[in-house]
Amino acid sequence: MHDVVEALTAEQLTIATFWGDGARTVGATGHVMMILTQVLESRDISLVSAAEAYAKTSIAVAESLISCWDVKYRYNLIRPVSYIQQHIDAGWGGAERALPVGTPPYPEYTSGHSVQTTAFAQVMHDLFGDMPFTDHTHDDLGLEPRAFSSWSAMAAEAAISRLYAGIHFRSAIERGIEQGQRVGKRVSALGFHSIPPVPVGPGPY
Repeated sequence: MHDVVEALTAEQLTIATFWGDGARTVGATGHVMMILTQVLESRDISLVSAAEAYAKTSIAVAESLISCWDVKYRYNLIRPVSYIQQHIDAGWGGAERALPVGTPPYPEYTSGHSVQTTAFAQVMHDLFGDMPFTDHTHDDLGLEPRAFSSWSAMAAEAAISRLYAGIHFRSAIERGIEQGQRVGKRVSALGFHSIPPVPVGPGPY
């Protein structure tokens, strides 16, 4: 972790920043919703399919965060910056050597970005199959859009961004991906039924 962050390439730093989803952004949950909206607007997708996509994405995000935070407070593992400052390099992540993204004030394991984004990607894959798309979520912040060949490629980048940012150890990312896949598959298996139209008759209403 220490050596990875100390030797980030320009591309790795860009990835860490793009997926930071902190202050002045829509946040991690808003980020996946923005991606979904962009994809729906750019393709000829029916209103019924769009409604199902929003519903399943919302469920996947909610269940991801519930399951992730359950694990976080069950294991209550220390963040990389705290461990490294205590045992390896006292100045790492300090004011003069700040990390690319601020470390959140809650337990490290598992990675919320990994769980949530992978669950979202699984649901999208199951609904629409793999498709290339470009994420313009942070255009207003001056960040270059990111292009992806598939939903899984997007989720993988979002997950590894937390290693580049110094926020998560690799184990939290890898287990988070597994956790997200399970959540996504369960959400995809939910049965959605058509709602019959409401009969319209004479008032009063």
